[in-house]
Order: sequence, then structure tokens, then C-alpha cells
Amino acid sequence: MKKLILLACAIVCFGPSVFGQALTLADRDKGVKYLEQTRDAIVADTKGLTEAQWKFKAAPDRWSVSETMEHIALAEDLFFQMITEKVMKGPAGAADRDIAKIDAGVLAMIPDRSHKAQAPPELVPTGKWSGPEALDHFLKSRERLIEYLKDTPDLRQHVMDSPLGQPLDGYEWILFDAAHSERHDKQIKEVEATAGYPKK
Repeated sequence: MKKLILLACAIVCFGPSVFGQALTLADRDKGVKYLEQTRDAIVADTKGLTEAQWKFKAAPDRWSVSETMEHIALAEDLFFQMITEKVMKGPAGAADRDIAKIDAGVLAMIPDRSHKAQAPPELVPTGKWSGPEALDHFLKSRERLIEYLKDTPDLRQHVMDSPLGQPLDGYEWILFDAAHSERHDKQIKEVEATAGYPKK
């Protein structure tokens, strides 16, 4: 009996070091708020667009708002699949990971459009959806991710390598997804601010 009590104490006292760090309620609330804020910004910036506005391209090699929206929607699905099927089956991260620093790095670097990035082929828009269809798909996918964040307690327990040069845990990959949509919402605003953008 004494050995069982000691084992229980060890799990309680040293669990975070052995099994990874815990997702706090504050983390979850912050993540949900960020997912909602970035979703709402896209809704606001595409509200009431005409077909001409959706399809306007600043240059032949630049994406329209519609194409950007399709990219966002495709990425939302890809991130969810990657998080649920790969990240959450990955190993535990180092016990001394500075999660506050890594979280902040994701939120700072991903939305920064001064650093250009090339979309992988599977995320290049092909016109499979109209702008409104892509928006609707994104909203449904984003709601699924919000519910997943609310319902999954062990998001800090698994990591996977990332383009940022260090592993990210499941929660940080969710932040990455939201930050990616923020990045491309900025792109939507850039298109809408371009000279020649239709007034209606």
C-alpha cells in the first residue's frame, strides 16, 4: 500500500516532467479567442463582396480574394488532418520546452508578411470553390477546430517538427493555423487596397 501511495505521489509531482507539459485553461481560452478573432476578421473583410471584387487580381501572378480564401480553406483542412493524425500521435516534447516563448514566436512569425513563403502544391488554389463557397467551407472547418481545442486536454503532450526550426506541440500547431489565416487575411486587405480594385 505504501508503495502505491509513493507511486501516486510521483505521478502527481513529476507527471508534467515525465509526460510533457499541461494545457492550461488560460491557454485554451487564449487559443479559442484567437481562432474566433481571426475567423471574424476574415468574415468582416469579405462581407458583401461582389463577384468582381472576389475575382479581381492585382496582377496575373497574384491571387484574388477568392483564390486567397480558397487557400485559407484548404489550409484549414490540412492543418486539422495533420494535427489529429500526425502531431497527436507524435512523441512528447522536451520537459524543459519554453512553451511561452514558442507560443509567442508562432504568433509573431507566421502572420508577418514581410517574410514571403511559397504555398505547397496542395494548397495552391485551383478554382474548385467560388469565394463564398470557400468562405463557407472555412467557417465550418474553423468551428470543428475550435471544438477540438475545447475537447482535447493533451495538446501539449505531443510534438512534431515545424518550418520554424523546432518542434511544435498540438496547441502550438493550432496557433499556427490561426496565425496562418491572419497572415492571409492581411493579403485579402492588400488586394482590396490595390489601385483598380472594383468599387462594387
